[in-house]
Amino acid sequence: MEDRSHKVLLALVMLLLFAVIVLQYVCPGTECQLLRLRALSPAAAAADPYRAEDETPARFVPRFNFSADDLLRRVDFNIKGDDLIVFLHIQKTGGTTFGRHLVRNIQLEQPCECRAGQKKCTCHRPGKRETWLFSRFSTGWSCGLHADWTELTNCVPSVVDSKKEVRLRPSR
Repeated sequence: MEDRSHKVLLALVMLLLFAVIVLQYVCPGTECQLLRLRALSPAAAAADPYRAEDETPARFVPRFNFSADDLLRRVDFNIKGDDLIVFLHIQKTGGTTFGRHLVRNIQLEQPCECRAGQKKCTCHRPGKRETWLFSRFSTGWSCGLHADWTELTNCVPSVVDSKKEVRLRPSR
């Protein structure tokens, strides 16, 4: 009888350890919504996301405090003029998906022409043979693979200006 109770106790301990391991896998952080009952309360939704629960100083302090007006501002893009969108692809941030979205899904007067089997799309301005989008999906790897900001600040103006006559170059 004593041997059987040891086996049952061992089985319960093993089950508890298994449950803890699964819980850590499914919910690794302290912000697990499954375990936090007060996360569903309206007070928790209004709480400052940068303040720790125990009121200790936050580990993450936002560097840029953008107002709602800053985030919702409207930028007028003139596809018929000299405006140019430069897409800087930062690795591992969904840039490939967003870059494809720029050339395939945006509703414009003259959308990009993407052909099956080609990675590059043609994104010309209406009535012109010049591009309005500078990205790997429209101009290719003009500034190298995953060019960083420093490289782009030197590369983009020279590549864009090399495609226009001097008298047609816009001031930047």
